Amino acid sequence: MGQLVYILILLLQIYSYVLLARIILSWVRVSPYHPTWGPIVNVIYQLTEPVMEPARRLLPPAGGLDFSPILIFLGINLLIRLLAGLA
Repeated sequence: MGQLVYILILLLQIYSYVLLARIILSWVRVSPYHPTWGPIVNVIYQLTEPVMEPARRLLPPAGGLDFSPILIFLGINLLIRLLAGLA
C-alpha cells in the first residue's frame, strides 16, 4: 500500500510540473505546427485540458487572467498531503 501511495504522489508532482509548463507556454507563443515544439505543446495541452476546463467553469477569468491553475495547484497539494498522511 505504501509503494502505491508514493507512486501516486510522484505522479501528482509530475503533473504539477506539466501544469507549470502549460502556464509558461501561455506566456510564450509557440506554433503548434513547429516541427520540434509543436508535438510537445500538443501533448502538454492534451494532458492538462481535461483538468483545466472544469476548473475554468468554477473560477472564470478575472480581468483577462486565468486563475484556474492556482485552484488546480491547491487541489494537487491537498491530494499530496492526504496521500502522505496515508503513507
